[in-house]
Amino acid sequence: MNDSTGPQSASQRDLPLLGEPRPERADARRNRLKVLEAAERLFAEQGVKNVSLDAIAAAAGVGKGTVFRRFGDRAGLAVALLDQREQELQAKILSGPPPLGPGAPAVDRVVAFLDAYLELLDRHVELFMDSENASDGARYRIGSYRLWHRHIAMLVEQAKPELDADYAAHTILAPLAADLHHALRTEGFDLDRLKTGLRQVATAMLG
Repeated sequence: MNDSTGPQSASQRDLPLLGEPRPERADARRNRLKVLEAAERLFAEQGVKNVSLDAIAAAAGVGKGTVFRRFGDRAGLAVALLDQREQELQAKILSGPPPLGPGAPAVDRVVAFLDAYLELLDRHVELFMDSENASDGARYRIGSYRLWHRHIAMLVEQAKPELDADYAAHTILAPLAADLHHALRTEGFDLDRLKTGLRQVATAMLG
């Protein structure tokens, strides 16, 4: 076995992966990314329910058939967009620069994750709400939540071994529920205030 990649962190060894990407041709990958970028922009500007596949295809510079064959419908495209962005976040956690990636103190990594996730959530809160509210308790069954929970639990174990790491991780992640985030934003909380408040809670618990 080739050991050229060097030792892995605990999170690299133990975190489950958010799906293995399917092999794809370079042109297919370019088209997929163009469609996802166009969908992300239009969803943010107009709202998910107000954007058609025709509009996304036109903005991406591809045919509607290309979008339909790859994603099926708008719901499939929304799921693919969230999956892509969450895989990108996971890659940064596993092998990106600290503090989000390995090499920083555990508390700093927790705070960096919360900041990064809040930014992702804020950009796509409508998609997250649809995903998390698909059925009763859906938020806690989807693979991405289990991944984030395991990541935070491992960092809690490092920072504060006397805590119940699994429970503490749920507590730290609770304010990241999409419906709560949407409600707070509607009440006038800006993103900086949400980041600051969550950092304070995490550092008070783990510091």
